[in-house]
Amino acid sequence: MTRAEFEAELRKLIQAFETGTGNERCVACVSCERCVDCTFCRNSKALQRCHYCVDTQRSSDSTHCRGCRDLIACSHCVASERCTQSSYLVRSVDCTGCTYCFGCVGLVRKDFHILNQPYDRGTYFKVTAKLMRELGLSAGTGAEPAAAPSRTAAAQR
Repeated sequence: MTRAEFEAELRKLIQAFETGTGNERCVACVSCERCVDCTFCRNSKALQRCHYCVDTQRSSDSTHCRGCRDLIACSHCVASERCTQSSYLVRSVDCTGCTYCFGCVGLVRKDFHILNQPYDRGTYFKVTAKLMRELGLSAGTGAEPAAAPSRTAAAQR
């Protein structure tokens, strides 16, 4: 095989892959393309083993993410890109092992940061709730999780 033959065949394979729209072994996915082993995703492309993702592209092993790209093993992220093993990120890029970061770039193993600056938990949720409204992002995406019932309330039952 010559270099020219190899290059021509490779171009054909890439074009066939990029123009294909079929999903494999997906369950209840809607308007998705080139996804594999996903469940309940919508309007997404090239996902692998993702669940409940919406408007997300080229991600794997992620759940409940919206408007994201190139995530690996992330959950509950919004409008984030190239993040790995992170949760509850909003508009963050290139973060690894982070939780509750908003507008952060390049952080590793950080929690409760806004624009790469640390915040205490309470302040983080107050500031990000306002930012979510200002930026027109919907609640339930990086916002404070629902509070667990108090012990006294549980004991009264």
